[in-house]
Amino acid sequence: MRSVDVARTALGNTFRSKLRTALTVVAIVIGSFTLTLTSGLGAGVNKYVDTVVAGFGGSSQMFVMSTGASDAEPTDGPAEYDPEAAASTGGMFGPGSGGGVLTDSDIEEIEQIENVSSVDPMVFVSPDFIETPDGERYDMELDVPANALGLELAAGEAPGEDGMELSIPEDWLTIFDTEDAEQVIGETVEIGISNVTGEQSTVEAEIVGVSEEALSGIGATPMPSRELNQQLNELSMEGYEGQAQNAYTMAVVDVENIEASEQGVKDALIDQDLLGLTVEDQIGAVQGVIDAVSWVLSGFGLIALLAASFGIVNTLLMSVQERTREIGLMKALGMSSGKVFGLFSMEAVVIGILGSVIGVVLGLGAGLVGNAWLTGEGGPLGAVAGLTLFAVDPLAIAGITALIVFIAFLAGTLPAARAAKKDPIEALRYE
Repeated sequence: MRSVDVARTALGNTFRSKLRTALTVVAIVIGSFTLTLTSGLGAGVNKYVDTVVAGFGGSSQMFVMSTGASDAEPTDGPAEYDPEAAASTGGMFGPGSGGGVLTDSDIEEIEQIENVSSVDPMVFVSPDFIETPDGERYDMELDVPANALGLELAAGEAPGEDGMELSIPEDWLTIFDTEDAEQVIGETVEIGISNVTGEQSTVEAEIVGVSEEALSGIGATPMPSRELNQQLNELSMEGYEGQAQNAYTMAVVDVENIEASEQGVKDALIDQDLLGLTVEDQIGAVQGVIDAVSWVLSGFGLIALLAASFGIVNTLLMSVQERTREIGLMKALGMSSGKVFGLFSMEAVVIGILGSVIGVVLGLGAGLVGNAWLTGEGGPLGAVAGLTLFAVDPLAIAGITALIVFIAFLAGTLPAARAAKKDPIEALRYE
């Protein structure tokens, strides 16, 4: 009997007991389905993380800030401008500047750290208000220009180095009485800022982009160009007598050979009461949770495959028992023990292939449909720009299929070996 004949016979024998085979295949499908979903989930989240990291200009950057910095509570859109509140909190450094900013001396110390190749300090700017073309004023906080590379845009482009340019978050469209992001591109707004004496000045800026909020938080507040940021900073320091002490929200640090030197730079920063975070650090918590969930679900999938392997053993042992006389006849007609072993092993492989293919197809379908629903427009995670929860990794899919077929083959070796060892005379006498 040729190998092709063995394979053909094995395929036919697999469906002799349809119900028994179907139940075994279902167990394999459950494991294959679970592993496919968890694999796609991990690939999707890692793909999104890579996109975010690339948006910041590479993984060699570290964001350094004072350990006294605090994050403001998020709000839906801007609040209306209150002149009295602005007067009580305004000034050269703006609200929240005490103890939560970097100074010139901090920047000099950072530059002395080993493996730090460059330091780009971000000037802290806290405007009083933004005035729309119809004269309405709203409270305003600005992001730092260094984050512009990480913007996910609904319309327009990110603010550049030069020019009095500004991007606004998508939920600010309501103050312009529109839901169409394209309509606000090119609009001119007034930005008010107070100096150290409390005197207000205004600067005109052109809206060049509308941003979507990313999982990292980038895009949730207006983003100025570097020139606009610097102009606002200079206005905030007018009227200061003596040498002004610059205040920076953070510094963007380029680190040489960051894979090897990252921890050393972070330790040096901690000694200076500073905190250094890479992009991976900032979004790593989310990635860690997803990875943990993936591992747990993968564990359930492997448990299902383990149960399925016992099902394969049971199915084939019963098949060997039922086909004892048939095995004896095949051996009496000259079929070798190796061919008999191969026949029953092939039946186990067929069951494994069926279960893995069906499970993978169902897993891919569920993953792609779920991703489209969760991250699509109107979905629970639709507001997170660029988020991908599920991605197809061909190598992972091939690996899952191969693993399941291999497990099925191993499970089939015991009954196959028992069939191969049967004595043809005794087998023919079996009733």
